[in-house]
Amino acid sequence: MKKKSFNEMTRRSFLKKAAVASAAIAPTIIPASAMGLDGTVAPSNRTVIGVIAVGGQAQSLLRNAIQQPDTQIVSLCDVNRPKVEGVKKTVDSYYDNQDCTIHNDFREVIAKDSIDALLIAPPDHWHAIPCIQGAQAGKDIYCEKPLTYSLEEGRAVVNAAERSGVIFQVGSMQRSDRRMKQACELIRNGYLGKISHINVGLPNGGQSETVTDYPPVPEGLDYDMWVGPSEWIPYHPKRLDWNWRWWMGIGGGQLMDWIGHHGDIAHMGMGWDDHGPASVEGEVWKLPKRNNLYNGPSAYRSKLTYENGTTMTIGSMNALPKVFTDQGDSGTQWFGENGDWLFVSRGRIDSSDKRILETEFSSGDFRFRTERNHMRDFLDCVKTRRQTIAPVEAGHRSASLGHLSKIACMLGRKVEWNPKTERFIDDDMANNMLSRPNRGDWSLA
Repeated sequence: MKKKSFNEMTRRSFLKKAAVASAAIAPTIIPASAMGLDGTVAPSNRTVIGVIAVGGQAQSLLRNAIQQPDTQIVSLCDVNRPKVEGVKKTVDSYYDNQDCTIHNDFREVIAKDSIDALLIAPPDHWHAIPCIQGAQAGKDIYCEKPLTYSLEEGRAVVNAAERSGVIFQVGSMQRSDRRMKQACELIRNGYLGKISHINVGLPNGGQSETVTDYPPVPEGLDYDMWVGPSEWIPYHPKRLDWNWRWWMGIGGGQLMDWIGHHGDIAHMGMGWDDHGPASVEGEVWKLPKRNNLYNGPSAYRSKLTYENGTTMTIGSMNALPKVFTDQGDSGTQWFGENGDWLFVSRGRIDSSDKRILETEFSSGDFRFRTERNHMRDFLDCVKTRRQTIAPVEAGHRSASLGHLSKIACMLGRKVEWNPKTERFIDDDMANNMLSRPNRGDWSLA
C-alpha cells in the first residue's frame, strides 16, 4: 500500500501557523504538502486522530480511518504496552514519518491540542469517561457501541456531547449498510403499514469456563488501569481481549454487544432515535453452569411495549419464538398490522411479500444519505458539522434497550419506564440498577 506523505504539520498547527503568517510583514514560505499540492491533502483539510484502546475492533476502525485520504493518526493509547507498540509499527509503516506517539493514559491523548477527533473502542466499562472528557476538550468522537456500560452513563455522555457541540458517531455501523437503509426506509415510509410488533434476534449468550489458578499480571499490562472504574476482578488472560464481554461488570454479554446493531436498526426503522419503551418485561435469563470465570447469560429474552402500542421482543436466538428463528440468522423483523413482515440481517433482506422489496420510492419519501462507509460518514460530518448517521442520542436510546432488558431480566419481572425522565416508575430497586458506583477516584464529572 502506498504511504501517505505527511509532514509534521497537523490541521490545528497549520491553522495557527497560517494565522501568524498572515499577520507577519515578511513573506512566509509554506511547503507544497502544506498547501495540498503534489497529490497530498492540505493540513487544514485533514482530520487528526487519536485512538483510545487498540484491541481487535479498534484496529479495524483504525485501518478504515487511516486509509481515508484526509486523516492522520498521531497518537495511540492502550494499557497493554506490547500491543500498542505493535500497532504503532503498523501506523508508522503507513506514513513517511515515524512520530505517532503511544500512551498508557487516555487523558494524555485528549490533552493534545493538535488532535481533532478521537476513536474510542475499549471495553464497555471504559466508554463513558473518555467520551465525556473528550467532549469537554472539544474533540469530535467516534465511539464503539454500545455507547456506555450503564444507562445513566449514556445520558451523561449525551449531555456532554450536546453541551460541547462536538460531532459524535456511535459505531453502530449497520446504519451505513445498504440493506439496512432500504429496510428502514420501507418501514419509515409506511410500506408495511402500521407496525404492530418487532422481533430483535441477537446471538446466543456467553462463555462458560471454570478455572482454579489466576496467573500473575504480565509485564507491560497496567491491569489496575484496565479495570479502571469497574468492580475489581482478579486478572486472568481469558478475561481480556474478546472475552471481557462475558463478565457483566465489564461488558454485557451478547445482549449488549449486539443491541447496538439489530436493536438500533429496529429504532432506526421506526424513527425512534430519541424514544424508548413504556414497559419492559424480563422473560428469560439463563446463566451457564460450572462457571466462575464469566457470569453472562447463555439465553435471554425480554418483551417491550411502546406508548403507541407497538411491542418488541429482544432475545438470543435460542430463546426466541419459531416465527423468528425460521429466518435462520439474527437480525431485525418488523410485522405490519396486515400480517406482512420485513426482515433484514447483515447478509440479506427479505419479506413475506416480495413486491415490497421492489418498491420504487417516490420523491416525497424519506431517504437516508447513500454513504456506505461508516467512518467516512463520520469524517464528512466532522468537516460539514452536520449530524452523523448514528448520532449520540440514537446510540444512547439503542443501548438503553439492552440496559432496560438486562434489568428486567435480572429482576425477573415487568418494570414500567418513563422514556422522557429515563426513570422507572415507583420502582426504587430497578432505579438503583441504572448505574453503579465507580471504583477509586474515577468519576463522570
